[in-house]
Amino acid sequence: MNGRKPCETGVLAEDIDTANPSIMTSMETPISKRDDAPSAPGRGVLMLAVDGRQTMAGGIAENPETAAAMVRGWHEARRRDKRLFSVDTADGTPLVVVALAADGECALVAMQRDQRDPLFEFAASVDFAGDILAHFLTNPFEALSVVDRQGLVRYMSPVHERFFGLRAGGGVGQHVTEVIENSRLHHVVEAGKSEIGLLHEMRGITRVVMRHPIRNSRKETVGAIGQIMFKGPEQLQALSGELTKLKSEVAYYKRELSDLRNRSYGLDQMVGESLAMQRLKQQIIKVAPLDIPVLLTGESGTGKELAAHAIHKLSHRREATMVMVNAAALPSTLVESELFGYEAGSFTGAERKGRKGKIEQADRGSLFFDEVGDMPAEVQVKLLRVLQDGSYQRVGANEVKHSDFRLVSASNRNFEAMIAEGTFRLDLFYRIGAVTIRLPSLRERLDDIPALAELALNQFAERHGQRPKHLSEDAIAFLQAQRWPGNVRQLMHTVERSAIFSEGDVIGPADFGMLESGFAEFAELGGEPAFSSPAGAGAHSLEPDSTEPMRVSSAVEQVEEQLIRQAMARNHGNKKRVAAELGISRSYLYKRLAQMEPGAELTG
Repeated sequence: MNGRKPCETGVLAEDIDTANPSIMTSMETPISKRDDAPSAPGRGVLMLAVDGRQTMAGGIAENPETAAAMVRGWHEARRRDKRLFSVDTADGTPLVVVALAADGECALVAMQRDQRDPLFEFAASVDFAGDILAHFLTNPFEALSVVDRQGLVRYMSPVHERFFGLRAGGGVGQHVTEVIENSRLHHVVEAGKSEIGLLHEMRGITRVVMRHPIRNSRKETVGAIGQIMFKGPEQLQALSGELTKLKSEVAYYKRELSDLRNRSYGLDQMVGESLAMQRLKQQIIKVAPLDIPVLLTGESGTGKELAAHAIHKLSHRREATMVMVNAAALPSTLVESELFGYEAGSFTGAERKGRKGKIEQADRGSLFFDEVGDMPAEVQVKLLRVLQDGSYQRVGANEVKHSDFRLVSASNRNFEAMIAEGTFRLDLFYRIGAVTIRLPSLRERLDDIPALAELALNQFAERHGQRPKHLSEDAIAFLQAQRWPGNVRQLMHTVERSAIFSEGDVIGPADFGMLESGFAEFAELGGEPAFSSPAGAGAHSLEPDSTEPMRVSSAVEQVEEQLIRQAMARNHGNKKRVAAELGISRSYLYKRLAQMEPGAELTG
């Protein structure tokens, strides 16, 4: 041990043989080599005896000043337990020096810093550098095959040799095409370009491989290496599938976050503290925890969708999704594929991987059937079968699936009349209406108009980046005096329009008078307008001239029809603009157009 003291921080000669000329020369692959080649410039070695005496010097270490600087640096590095250190020569040239132990002596191997050899520094700095290199050469996913610039095999990792049934070193010296089936390593050497992620078939097995050209410090291509990236395209496909799944989940959570920000449903979103609204909220709180079907009834525009979301959010299924289906918009020819989904290739135009239906998507969540009263008879039969036990079959599949969902339905239709007329099945009504909740019309909750109007103004201001406007007391009284056949939807739309046309920050009754088209929509009916003029001129009754009584629902339908016809005329049949102007969904507009003039929903 005493004999090794001068270089006690170095590695043993058994680990790195200083007699090997590669220590004195660059570790890069040479292009040519002569026996009488001079020492590589910028490199040198200094041997020190046990007593610190210099016994041999070579290369740049032959310069006494350089040797003295190396010795001074070595003494400083030994105190800090370092093997790799830097020094400057007398002329200021920076050197990287490594101290190596050799039979009691110490070898100081130096290299100019501007000619750094990464492999030299790596081997000198890491005691277990050899173990790391062995790992890369034997690991199946990092093992490599090496060819020189002639395409001759110079090395094959043991794992590759076993795959090809070769003895150790059996492929060395042969052309790569004679050793590796369908190899392209020789082409990579010729082209000097990497090939990454290509399929390579060998002995009937397909691998995903990469090939890289290897260059020396003079940027000359001296060979190429080949490595396996994946054992087969199946692994790559599985990785792609996982990535697609993660992207899908990210997109889903982005949609959910957007929904929470923009459409946060719950009881707190049901604006109003009137007795009618308090009674409605109490009913929702009682029925929401019960896993039974709920039917929401009421006039159009009363907020049935909002109530459905509140029921879902207060139920034990709130962590799952609520899937929405507009029953009136379901085409009878595609109802099965929309509700139950379909298998791949089950019909022309089907998605290659098939698709989940609405019922399958709602598993462990809620299924909201809007406009259920307008559901075609053939759809009613198919839905009834699912509601009996939750079982269904995808189109084109033999397997019977089961979906556990809570059904919430909504409609503004008179079920008693429809059942009597035979347009709605009585057994289906019992299935969907275990509990029926009627939403009050705006006429029944006039006390809520101030809060609803304020909400409309705040939302309008937020959407358009404006300061919110306010209603005067006269304006509120004016709104509370109207009939509102369109209910909350109509009120919100009216208040927003008044915010557009009012000149000041406070909206008064006169600002509603600017909506001349709004007055005409109701005046043409020969009835009382929803928005009377401030002076009360032109006031009419909602009852028609005929002495025959008219139901409220019939009057509402007539009002809606007139509104839609005039909006269609103003917007030249552009249904998207009509729906936006009237504050209704396009699906509801299509349904009403179909009722008014069959086939009209397909035009424009």
